[in-house]
Amino acid sequence: MKRQVFYSFHYDNDVMRVQQIRNIGALEGNTPVSANDWETLKRSGDTAIKNWIDNQFKYKNCLIVLIGSDTSNRKWVKYEIERAWQLGKAVLGIHIHNIKCPRNGTSVKGKNPFSDFTINGNNFSNYVDCYDPNPTDAYNDIRLNIESWIERAIQRRKTA
Repeated sequence: MKRQVFYSFHYDNDVMRVQQIRNIGALEGNTPVSANDWETLKRSGDTAIKNWIDNQFKYKNCLIVLIGSDTSNRKWVKYEIERAWQLGKAVLGIHIHNIKCPRNGTSVKGKNPFSDFTINGNNFSNYVDCYDPNPTDAYNDIRLNIESWIERAIQRRKTA
């Protein structure tokens, strides 16, 4: 069974890396938003963006935060993490700095975005796995493991 996932990431920095992960094909993820559509949505205001994100979470099993160099600082990534957890969704992170972007190559490893949240006085990163794929073959490490990472996140969410 293909799991339904929502990908959260920093569009400007990481869209080409994310596209490679979307093309793995093991999952059914949210449809990519074009740069023009995202700009139109941003001009509609915060409420419209929140409504769009909330609508995207319908029928999704898991939020996958694809972590690039600046992902943890993004306002909407933070909202997506918080909202997914409120809705009872499984959450996991995958560092993508070693996925080669055709324009920019690899990048620096970004901060774990889950370390900015707490639940019941505990760091959120204690509840959520954050994977750092093999730097020599990050794409295949993700391709071979993403389904099991999602299943683990779903199981962990049931006990959190």
